[in-house]
Amino acid sequence: MELVNAQQARRILDRLVGYEISPLLWRNVKGRLSAGRVQSVALRLIVDREREIQAFVSTEYWSIEAVLAKHGSKTKKDQFRAGLVGMWGQRDKLEIPNEERANALVADLRPATFTVADVRRREVQRQPAAPFTTSTLQQEAARKLRFTAKRTMIVAQQLYEGIFLPDEGESVGLITYMRTDSTNIAASAQQEARAYIAQKYGGDFVPATPRVFAKKARNAQEAHEAIRPTSTFREPERVKAALTTEQYRLYDLIWKRFVASQMEAAVLDTTAVDIRASATPSGTDYLLRANGSVVKFPGFLEIYREGTDDDDVDDDGKRPLPEVRADEPLDLVDLLPEQHFTQPPPRYAEATLVKVLEEQGIGRPSTYAPTISTIVERGYVERVDRRLVPTELGFTVNDLLVKYFPDIVDVGFTAQLEERLDDIASGEREWVPVLRDFYAPFHEEVERAAETMPKVKVEDEPYGEDCEKCGRPLVIKMGRFGRFIACSGFPTCRNAKPLLEKVGVRCPECGEGELVVRTSKKRRTFYGCDRFPACTFTVWDRPLSEPCPNCGGFQVQTASGPRCLAENPVVRDPAQATPAKTTKTSAKTSATGAKKSAGTRRATKRSSASKPSAGRTPAGARR
Repeated sequence: MELVNAQQARRILDRLVGYEISPLLWRNVKGRLSAGRVQSVALRLIVDREREIQAFVSTEYWSIEAVLAKHGSKTKKDQFRAGLVGMWGQRDKLEIPNEERANALVADLRPATFTVADVRRREVQRQPAAPFTTSTLQQEAARKLRFTAKRTMIVAQQLYEGIFLPDEGESVGLITYMRTDSTNIAASAQQEARAYIAQKYGGDFVPATPRVFAKKARNAQEAHEAIRPTSTFREPERVKAALTTEQYRLYDLIWKRFVASQMEAAVLDTTAVDIRASATPSGTDYLLRANGSVVKFPGFLEIYREGTDDDDVDDDGKRPLPEVRADEPLDLVDLLPEQHFTQPPPRYAEATLVKVLEEQGIGRPSTYAPTISTIVERGYVERVDRRLVPTELGFTVNDLLVKYFPDIVDVGFTAQLEERLDDIASGEREWVPVLRDFYAPFHEEVERAAETMPKVKVEDEPYGEDCEKCGRPLVIKMGRFGRFIACSGFPTCRNAKPLLEKVGVRCPECGEGELVVRTSKKRRTFYGCDRFPACTFTVWDRPLSEPCPNCGGFQVQTASGPRCLAENPVVRDPAQATPAKTTKTSAKTSATGAKKSAGTRRATKRSSASKPSAGRTPAGARR
């Protein structure tokens, strides 16, 4: 009953915040806005990060690397790079603020004598990551597959509900429940994974005991297992024919992460070499340092390597250093000064925002995807180069909420409230007193805001063109179905049209229009000519402005890199590959093809559909 009370309290709190604050935004800002216990905190995180970036002042600095080689050797394999660290015998890192200082150091180092001062070798073990929870699945799918959190959960739901597998003659759920904060694994699944690893890779890849992962998330309930395949022996390649491209890519990610989590650790040999530069014209000795590593035993890296965020560095791929020993002389090949500028903190991507929300204890695994979708759909945030950037509306709404409801958008307060809800679930608190303690001061803030919150007008974003009907400037407005272009003279002039994101590539079929981003009925992104219906050219993958270096043809960016449609059309099953067609198709023909495609999918129960060739309208495409 405690879990029921906790869920009930959570739903009531969410509705109290949403139902009482949202009408204030409607009256004082504009309609169709919303506030929420989690979404408003997420918006504040994004806005605060953007203001950090705006206030950031970049500073110039330089680095110097020396290209060194074993004495007397002329081969590339005996060359390596060492970075200038500082003065010999001093712990402080040497600061190089400008080009003048960098050039002076280069001039001092060029005639120097370089000698190996110290060589440190050690063996390092790298442990595999835990199997996926909801948040880590969303993060990794964003990094590796470029899926939004919403798309990840939609595809994961399909894999969980079941896919018809012809080999087994029935629909099979391919993964376990995908809304979880637990890294626990059933003993039977561990034993099956260990048997598979021993059979596929050998006994050396199986750890002595099954791996158990500690809880990482704050307030984790651990009501379910981690996300894993229902059978380790159901390999991704075995079920690929029955899956769509998105289903296959996500299942492959989940399967590899789980199998890797039960494998032996990777072993790396790392080497650090300290080099002394002496006999300089200034009489100053310098310290340079080189680092290298080589994989001694791949372990779990044989099948999986975890993705990294902006500030994370993966050292596994460092180039190994040549064999050197202390007091060995080295030859200087070149000195490479390089200019840098300090960078502001990066904008949040969906993966990093989910990570911060989980670390701060805000929201539950099931809320991350709808939270991000909501703040995007409300127009508070837009995606720019896979980053979340607040709009003018987002700044305005956030500033009002911070001023009139400081607790609601405070990260610490929201995290404390989550802890109280978890206390209700564990039976340590009663749910009614928690709601009463929250509502009394909150309702006072609502009444005060209703009396004092000013009306704020959010200016429409200029589009940069004039209305073709009346000559007034066009602006970008937010409507029920998202952003669109309208005349600033509304309601006198009612000219309006869709806002199309241009990709900067001319249509290869008609040569007149530009390719723009469009969305199918299933919310899948594709690219088409902006002259539709006069030109029906479409393609799933993002077009590239650079022509094919071999034939000068039209290229698209696929997961495996650029691909020329003239030479190798983009389809999901290589066996179905045929030369790309660029024939014009009427709207009626496209509609008929869409109906046939839909009927085929129903008949085959989720059978995969190949990507359309260039010039064909994707089934279900919405113009």
